[in-house]
Amino acid sequence: MTIDDLMNKRIGFISLGCDKNRVDLEKMIFSLKSFGFAIESDPSKANIIIVNTCAFLESARLEAIENIVEMGTYKTTGKLEKLIVTGCINELNYQDMHSSLPEVDLFVNIKDNENIVSAVVNLYGIDKANICNGRVLTTPNHYSFLKIADGCDNFCTYCLIPYIRGRYHSIPIEELISEAKNLASMGVKELILVAQDVTKYGIDLYKQKRLVELLRRLSGVDGISWIRLLYCYPEQIDDELINEIKNNDKIVKYLDIPLQHISTNVLRNMNRRSSKDSIYKLFNKLQQEIPNIILRTTFILGFPNEQVEDVEDIAEFLRKFKLQNVGFFKYSREEGTRAYTFDNQIEESIKQERLEYLSQVQYDVMIENNQHLIGKVYDVIIDNARDNLSQGRFYGQAPEIDSIVYIDEQLEVGKIYQIKLIDNLDYDFKGERL
Repeated sequence: MTIDDLMNKRIGFISLGCDKNRVDLEKMIFSLKSFGFAIESDPSKANIIIVNTCAFLESARLEAIENIVEMGTYKTTGKLEKLIVTGCINELNYQDMHSSLPEVDLFVNIKDNENIVSAVVNLYGIDKANICNGRVLTTPNHYSFLKIADGCDNFCTYCLIPYIRGRYHSIPIEELISEAKNLASMGVKELILVAQDVTKYGIDLYKQKRLVELLRRLSGVDGISWIRLLYCYPEQIDDELINEIKNNDKIVKYLDIPLQHISTNVLRNMNRRSSKDSIYKLFNKLQQEIPNIILRTTFILGFPNEQVEDVEDIAEFLRKFKLQNVGFFKYSREEGTRAYTFDNQIEESIKQERLEYLSQVQYDVMIENNQHLIGKVYDVIIDNARDNLSQGRFYGQAPEIDSIVYIDEQLEVGKIYQIKLIDNLDYDFKGERL
């Protein structure tokens, strides 16, 4: 086969997992597209398919395998010639994965993502490499995730990430500024900074935290209007960062702080560095220093040895701080983690009861919060618009995870409008343009 023959091949992608995984895939798509492959959205018409997998939880691994098997059927029902698996599932070193998934032609480890072009063409007997640095956005063009670090050093007892992604490693500031400028040139207005822990940025490279410096540098990139921070560990949020968020107009007053629990005993068993007292002090300070801040968090319910009073600690916290956005997850017992061997594992039915209870507590809080937002005017960025209906977000709503503002008017996607919130639609809002 010649290069010209290869350029007639169409390549499709399946993306699973988190936004950090999405960034990896976007860079692979850019390299393959730059080499000359045509991108195909219909898997039945693709000659090559890449499934980029997540492996954080058992449910994610099952979803990955289901997608791999489903894509493999296109070898008989479609035009598929080569099936490639990338992403986190390859890092778990399952001994039987190659034999149990014979439809897969190649498994590519995360560290080899940058060599994806060579990996694909080598399957066709062609020895050629072509490395390009860039992104093909799978988000709307006006917002993009910027992965500032990978890996994790926290070793929470329930989590496989350090074993999958390795130790925490930051991406150099100059590389991130260059990537941000490139994204801005593509029309990106909102940068969403992501890592397992964005607040620890720079600690490995520069021997000190450099997130505030990075935020100031990114704020100087022409075209970027909003900078959003996701996944800030509570013990790393210091006065310097709080002041920067408070005083930098480009940083939206929104923080995602994955607490995972409130009970000090449960946090200690999770190997989290926070305590109930330290969390209360932090959230009091954030709400006092930045009165308009909107906070998001997540909680794991049913962790081994969790007691009824531990669940009530979360309920009390929710009622006191009245967060706008909260996610609840039942503890997933993952082989390979320390918590897998813990005594007093909680029954699934009890986990479900606790999830439903706290979800109702938060629902009541959210409805109360929403009532206070009606009548207020916000800058809203439009994510989608058609048929005289637009969907957008104000600063307190992160894309794909939080609520939406609906406007009965077809507005320009990617543009920021002043919108008055006139009604709430349960989780979402109805707004009108001023």
